[in-house]
Amino acid sequence: MPPLSADMIARFKTIVGDKYAVTDPTDVAPYVTEDRNLFHGRSPLVLRPGSTAEVAAICQLATAARIALVPQGGNTGLVGGQTPLNGEVVVSLQRMDKLRDIDLASNTMTVEAGMILQNAQGHAADADRLFPLSLGAQGSCTIGGNLSTNAGGTAALAYGLARDMALGLEVVLADGRILNGLSKLKKDNTGYDLRDLFIGAEGTLGIITAATLKLFPKPRAVETGFVGLKSPEDALKLLDIARSEAAGALTSFELIADIAVRFSVALGNRDPLQSKHDWYVLIELSSSRADCRDTLEAILSRGLEEALIDDAVMAENLSQRAALWKLREEISPAQKPEGGSIKHDVSVPVAAVPAFIADANEAVVKLIPGARPVPFGHLGDGNIHYNISQPVGADTAAFLARWHEVNAVVFAIVMKMGGSISAEHGIGLLKAAELPGVKDPVAMQLMRSLKTMLDPLGIMNPGKVLLAHPHP
Repeated sequence: MPPLSADMIARFKTIVGDKYAVTDPTDVAPYVTEDRNLFHGRSPLVLRPGSTAEVAAICQLATAARIALVPQGGNTGLVGGQTPLNGEVVVSLQRMDKLRDIDLASNTMTVEAGMILQNAQGHAADADRLFPLSLGAQGSCTIGGNLSTNAGGTAALAYGLARDMALGLEVVLADGRILNGLSKLKKDNTGYDLRDLFIGAEGTLGIITAATLKLFPKPRAVETGFVGLKSPEDALKLLDIARSEAAGALTSFELIADIAVRFSVALGNRDPLQSKHDWYVLIELSSSRADCRDTLEAILSRGLEEALIDDAVMAENLSQRAALWKLREEISPAQKPEGGSIKHDVSVPVAAVPAFIADANEAVVKLIPGARPVPFGHLGDGNIHYNISQPVGADTAAFLARWHEVNAVVFAIVMKMGGSISAEHGIGLLKAAELPGVKDPVAMQLMRSLKTMLDPLGIMNPGKVLLAHPHP
C-alpha cells in the first residue's frame, strides 16, 4: 500500500478520537504479529472504533480514499487472515464488546463482535444457559473472529460450528452501508440467506459488528473420560458405541496420538493412565436433564468387552476434568519446544480418518525422513489437526521452508478422500494459493463475483482467501 498521509491519518482519528487511533510503532506491534510467528505485518494506523456507526464512517472514508482495511478481533487466527501484510489500516473490534440483549424466551443473546468468547460463555451461564462454542483460545478470541472464520472447536460434534450458532448478523459493508440482520427468528424464508455470506468470509466482504447467537439449556451433568487404545480404527468403533449409548449427550470425542500426549506431558501435564498407549480418546458427555455417569460407564464397559479399550479413567471431580482438557488443549503449544511444526487443519469423512492418518504418515515420512507426525483432533466430525514436527536436530528454517511442499502431499490425500483442506481455521493467506486447486471452478467464480459486487475496490482484507481480485 502507498504511505498513508498525515492528513488521512488525521481524518481517521476524527472518527474514533485520538485515544483510539494507534500510530506509535511499539503500540502497533501487537496488532501486526501473531502467536505462531508465521506472518509479520506492518500498519501505519490501528483504529479501535467503539460503535457500529464509527465502523461505518471508517469504511466510508476508506472507500472514498481507496485505502485498504484489515478487520481484526482477538488476533488469534491461525492462517494469517488478521495480519496487515502490506501496510493496510487495521480495524480492531476489541472495544465493541457489549452485551446488547438476552432473550430467554427465544433462547438468544445479541453481542457485539469484539466480545471475548469466554465472556459470551459467561453471560450465557449467568442466565442459566449454555453458549457451546469452545476453543483453546476462548480467553482471547472474539465472537466476530469466531464467525469470520466459522470456528469449530471441541463441541462441534453436538452443536455444530459457529455458523450453526448464529441466527443473525449486523455487518458494515465496504462502502459504509450497514446490513441490519440481527434476527432472533429460527424461521425466516424471505429470500437469500445473506448472513451466511459473511460467516467464514474472513472480513473480505464486510465487517461483522454484532451477532444474535443461539443459547442452549445449561448442562446439569458433565462426565469426562480418557481412554487408551491401539488404533484409530478402534477409536472409530468406540465412537459408534458412544453414539449408540449416549445419543445427543455425546458432546466431544477427541482422538490423540501418543506423540501428542508425550509432548503435552513434557510441558508439565500429567498422563492420567498408568501406561503408554499408541492412541487415546478424550470423551465427554453432558446432559441438561439427567446424570450421564452411568452412560459413560456403559460406553467404556462395552469398549472393554469388545477389546477396543486397553485402559480408561473417568474424571471424579471438576479439577480432574480440567486436567484432562488441559492435557488436550496444550498439545499445540507443546509442539513449540520440539522445533518447527507444519500444521494442517483438515477434514475427511469420519469413516476415512484412520486411512487418512495412515496414508499421510507414510507420505510425509517418505518426503522428509525423520519427520514426526502429530495427529489429533475431533474424530466425531472428521476434523484432524495433522501437524508435523521437524526431525530431531533438524534445521528449523529449512524444515519450515518445505511447508507448501508438505501441503501438496497431505492435501492430495485429503482431496482423494473427499475432504477439505480447511475444517475450522479458515483460508486466510496461508492456504489462499492452494484454494483454486481444490475448490470447484464454478464455486471460485461465484466467490470472485461476490467479492467484486460487495467490495469493488478490493479494500476489504485484500489478498486473503482470494489471492487476486480482478478489478472492474
